[in-house]
Order: sequence, then structure tokens, then C-alpha cells
Amino acid sequence: MPIDLNVKPGPENLPEHVAIIMDGNGRWAKKQGHNRVFGHQSAISSVRDTIEGAVEIGLKYLTLYAFSTENWKRPKIEVNALMQLLVSTIRKETKTLMENNVRLLTIGEIDKLPSQCKKELSEAISITSTNSGMNLVLALNYGSRADLLNAVRHLLIDYSGQNGTTQEITEELLRKYMSTASIPDPELLIRTSGEHRISNFLLWEIAYTELYFIEKLWPDFRRQDLFNAIIDFQKRERRFGKTSEQLHLEEAE
Repeated sequence: MPIDLNVKPGPENLPEHVAIIMDGNGRWAKKQGHNRVFGHQSAISSVRDTIEGAVEIGLKYLTLYAFSTENWKRPKIEVNALMQLLVSTIRKETKTLMENNVRLLTIGEIDKLPSQCKKELSEAISITSTNSGMNLVLALNYGSRADLLNAVRHLLIDYSGQNGTTQEITEELLRKYMSTASIPDPELLIRTSGEHRISNFLLWEIAYTELYFIEKLWPDFRRQDLFNAIIDFQKRERRFGKTSEQLHLEEAE
């Protein structure tokens, strides 16, 4: 899809929450004649520009899929480099988050990250906790199936001592045990690199999310690509199981 330079989405029907699967760093690096780590390092510019673009147009939530539970299967040298890059990036970018009034949040099994990663994350979350602008959610060591499984386990532990019925276990109750409990479901999910997969990302939360796939590899993604995805989203009709006729009648009332 060609980029329309300098075109921003209007305020009407602006999604509250956009999630992005940042894919293609390794392939991008290979095209440049470098190793995969170089691709991850080069992707920082994309992250920074995308965050600043999201702030510019007034998004309330931006979730970035930074490291999945499956990514531990990658070569050890790449995983170690990713963890080191995560530490250094958080340390460097906290000032920028503060300047943009961005609050940092995380989802995933953070306790299983290396100690230095947890330390830097904890400090950045604390420093940005009073910011009132956009919420930047980093999905780290995150997998949707693991998140659902952990939620069910903790719910059953709490529920086992109660004299209730299984009918009392509702979607709303289960949601309270998920790492995304305080975050609204994304209205728009973007995936780069041309792959048409969800890759175990927010499986529960994207039940009615609009999907947008772009051929660009993540290191080439910029704020205008985000804007174009949102403009495309704004043109779509979201029916949530209803018919177009029903929606039109409701709008007319």
C-alpha cells in the first residue's frame, strides 16, 4: 500500500488502543548483509517514531509485541543480545517517555526475565507512573495461551474455597485474572513483514479487533505507516455480529 505523506487520521472514530506485532527484523538485517541482531538494533528507530506518532494523534494505548514466550527458542546469542538491547533501550528512552507524557506498562511473565531487565523495567514503570498521556504497553515474555492458562489457574485457586456454582465464572471474572485486565481490548492490530498470523498474541482480546497487514519489515515502519493503518481502520464498518441494516437503524435513532 503506498504511503500518503503528511496525511493524519482525523479525530472521528480514532481507535483507543492499537496493538502491533513488530515482525521482520531478522529478514531486514539479512537484506542489508548483517546478522539478525543488527536488525533488532535498527528497529529502535521504528519503535521511537511509532510511539511519537501515536502520541501526536492522541492514541490512549499502544501495545508493542516485543518478546514472546516462544522467542526463548531462538539461538542463545540472539536472545542474550535482545535482553541487553532491551535493558539499554529502556534506560535511554525513559527520558523521551517523560517528555511525551507516556506511561509505561507491561504484560507477560516479567518475573522470568533476567534480573537486570526486571530492574530497568521496574524503574521506568515507576518513573513514568504519574504520566497522564498515552499508555505504552510492552508485551515481554508474553504468550496469550500462557496468560489464559495462568488466569484459569489463579481463578480456580481463589474459587476452590467458595460455595458457588460454575455459572458464576463469567468472562468478566476470568478477565480480572489476565495480565491485560486493566487494558481495553485493541480495536486495531497491525502486523508488519507480510505475514498473516497472530502468533499467540492477545488471542482473547482481539475477538473483534480489526486486522491490518503490511508488507514492510519492521525496521522500515514509520509513523506514517501507523497513520495509514488507522485511516484504513476508520473506513471500516464494525458490526460486532449485527447486520449493516441494524447499525444504520441504531445510528438513525
